[in-house]
Order: sequence, then structure tokens, then C-alpha cells
Amino acid sequence: MQFTKSLIKGKLIKRYKRFFVDVKINKEIVTAHCPNTGSMKGLLKEGNQVYLLKNDDPKRKLKYGLEIIKAQNNFVGINTHMANKIVNHGLCNNLIKELKNLKNIKSEVFFNKETRFDFLVEKNKQKIFIEVKNVTLFRDKSTAEFPDAVTSRGSKHLLTLIDAIKKGYKSYLIYLVQVQNMENFKIASDIDNEYYRNYTKAKKAGVNFLAYRCKITPEEIYIDKKLKIINE
Repeated sequence: MQFTKSLIKGKLIKRYKRFFVDVKINKEIVTAHCPNTGSMKGLLKEGNQVYLLKNDDPKRKLKYGLEIIKAQNNFVGINTHMANKIVNHGLCNNLIKELKNLKNIKSEVFFNKETRFDFLVEKNKQKIFIEVKNVTLFRDKSTAEFPDAVTSRGSKHLLTLIDAIKKGYKSYLIYLVQVQNMENFKIASDIDNEYYRNYTKAKKAGVNFLAYRCKITPEEIYIDKKLKIINE
């Protein structure tokens, strides 16, 4: 999956009000949109190399959007809106070995009045719900983690995936690791122990958990490797 335009390199100055980052491009300081509402723990060191996508929409106040941060020598894709696009590309191109040769890939499908999952697909006449979680946290050189802050919404999704199984669906949760060079994945139980307990409950109930790493460059981003989940 290629970026629609060439990304522009700069240096991070600061993030503020969740949706804004100041970036130095050459000698100019610009304010860019930050398409990530999470804590972005470990990524926001002043001076980190960043990559911005310029937009030409006259209706948008900010002319740049943040796409990649280079932290601890790893490219990290921070645009949470890209996660479903990357997974959709992976599903359509058989890059996720457990979910190859699917039929009827549908996005943003309601399971009930309160919850919709990222994908509803079909394989061998079995309907499958897929939820995607974007992962940007890493606290050592080889292990990505989720979540990076307490997430009641994430816990709700786990419990609803259990409900989907009870109603005859198969359930998958994909942790999309937008961090280079990771080999393992784990649930950050020290950050959100409630989420970890619900993860354990969902696993026992039959929810399938997968972690896949992305290949990331300033030109393209796509799924390239399955990671070992080391909580198990």
C-alpha cells in the first residue's frame, strides 16, 4: 500500500491538544494534524524525525498530516485511520495466513445497536467478525505492546467478540503493529490490567488473537510478518 504522495521529512517539536503537532521542516515551523488520539507513549521525544503528508484540500485548515515518527531507530506508523486500510489490503491480498481466500469482505459492520466491528468476512461458509487494534507502543527492542493507555472501549470490544461467538460467528482480533523490527507482541497488563483480564477471558471463550507487523517506509506500508504473542 503506497502513500498517495511523497512524505515530507521534518523534526518533531511537540504535540498538544491531542490533535496537533508542531514540526520543523527545514527552517519553517508548521502545525500538522495528529491522526492519533492515543497517548503515543514513547514516541513524542522532541527532535524525533517525522514524516508528513501534505494535502491540497482548501477546506482543511491544516495543510499537513502526521504519518510516521522515527523513534529509537524504528519507523512507527501513527495514523490510526490507516490501520483498517492496511488490514483490508492484507485481507484482499492474502497477507494474513489465517485469513486467506476470503469471500464478501465488508467493512464497518454492526453486530448490535451499540457495536460495530471493523470487518465481516466469510470463509468456507463461516461468517467471521474481525476487530483491528493499532499498535505503536514498544518498550524494548523487539516486543510491541497494547494498549498504551487504559481502554474501556477495547475491553468492550473483547466482550462483544465473545457474544459474537455465542451467536455462531467466528471472532478474530488483529493487533496491527505499525512498528519496524518487532518480533513479539504482548498485552501491557501493567498499563491496563482490566483489559488483560478480558483478553484472557476472550481467549478462553474462543476469540482468535493475531499480531502482525507492518513493513514501513516513507513510500509504502503493508503487512509483512506474523509476530509471536508472548502472554500465552
